[in-house]
Amino acid sequence: MLAPYDKSGIVAFGRALHERGVALLATSGTARKLKEAGLPVKEVSEHTGFPEMLGGRVKTLHPKIHGGLLGRRDMPDHVAQMQEHGIEPIDLLCLNLYPFRETIAQPDVTLADAIEQIDIGGPAMLRAAAKNHAHVVPLIDSADYAETLERLDGDQLTPEFRQALAAKAYQHTCLYDSAIANYLGNGDTMTVAAERVEQLRYGENPHQKGALYQVPGEHSLAQCEQLNGKALSYINLLDAAGAYTTVAEFEEPSAVVVKHANPCGAASHEDLVTAFERAWEGDPVSAFGSILAFNREITPELGDAIAAKGFVEVVVAPGFSEGALENLRTKPRWGKNVRLLKSPLPAPDGIEVRSIPGGFLVQDRDAKQPVAADMNIVTERKPSESELADLVFALRICKHVKSNAIVLAKDRMVVGVGAGQMSRVDAAGMAVKKAGDRVTGSVFASDAFLPFNDALEVAVDAGAVAAVQPGGSKNDENCITYANGKNLAMAFTGTRHFLH
Repeated sequence: MLAPYDKSGIVAFGRALHERGVALLATSGTARKLKEAGLPVKEVSEHTGFPEMLGGRVKTLHPKIHGGLLGRRDMPDHVAQMQEHGIEPIDLLCLNLYPFRETIAQPDVTLADAIEQIDIGGPAMLRAAAKNHAHVVPLIDSADYAETLERLDGDQLTPEFRQALAAKAYQHTCLYDSAIANYLGNGDTMTVAAERVEQLRYGENPHQKGALYQVPGEHSLAQCEQLNGKALSYINLLDAAGAYTTVAEFEEPSAVVVKHANPCGAASHEDLVTAFERAWEGDPVSAFGSILAFNREITPELGDAIAAKGFVEVVVAPGFSEGALENLRTKPRWGKNVRLLKSPLPAPDGIEVRSIPGGFLVQDRDAKQPVAADMNIVTERKPSESELADLVFALRICKHVKSNAIVLAKDRMVVGVGAGQMSRVDAAGMAVKKAGDRVTGSVFASDAFLPFNDALEVAVDAGAVAAVQPGGSKNDENCITYANGKNLAMAFTGTRHFLH
């Protein structure tokens, strides 16, 4: 029986089955395509004796269909009942489901539109065929047509092959039902369903297994196109995700350098090559073996600039020109190994799911983007225009640094980062040490409020001239008084950006 919504390759597959003596049964749309190709086919309505009705909502929910799929050929009472009621066995089911996930991904889709794309008969038939896979071949993917025909010719429709197709069918219906449940639900329950893209060599360490799964309907890093290099590792993907979500914060041409899940360099500039050079200068020692992310297509000139630097693990961008690919693949001695990933920029919203023993933590992504309008200047001295731009830049980077996080920036370039420290004053000290002489005239950003002046003092004593923090501590007034005494411009945003 042939009833796929996506009819890619169905005519060729139907012809191949017909040439092998298989009688064709199909729903109306598929039957029409097969008939137009000159193939003999019986429509479901003719087979069941009932017309399609209710606008096509009811066409396959009939004993002659489900009995043909579920009847066991090895059980005499099943065979007898099928013969008594004129139910012919269906030995192969080829179908895929209405495009529910694709529909809800469209802008301005209505609830009524979404509901009309909820398939009823398709999942019921798939589950029936998959349950009875010892006798019925369940096919949901046109990529499996050729192997199925080869095995049919060689009498090699083995139990193992049938079971693999059955598992694939149930995975298909599981993903489909999960999307519907999450779309219609109110959050009391949540289904997490994903498709495995790749079995990784290992996880964070060689003794841990690892794999990459993608969420159907979302299009970003998990569905990236790898244009060069070795297979991606678990850590490559984690770092690339961190780099790409960071660079997506910026509208103007920007580059981000990430090492061990933290930005160690970043810059924005009208010229993307300059942005990259400045991002690399943020911490050239840490940049060795790093992940690079860009929010613009990589040009041949940028490819040359990257190739001239030290070894990098991954470069991810929305696009690569042919010249850039050639430069990155051939010019550096490490070119054949560097992973080049082409992916659309990630959406700022959506949800994040993290595991804990025995469960999951779910939250909205931190889609709150720092902007100048959110900067409430609380000190006597107001920041200059360039300082304000740097404060916004620094906080957008700080948002993606592991807490406790401090970022120092100057001229829309990261000059020092303190990441993941147990005390904020230690994070400030680390950022100042990384910045060196560049700390003079820089701005200071903190991901959370400053309960004491100590972290701020470390930066100001080294030469920082402006600061941004959420505010909200009981010691805010002390912090403001300190800043005024140092002629420091300081802004409160009212928004914390913890990242653990």
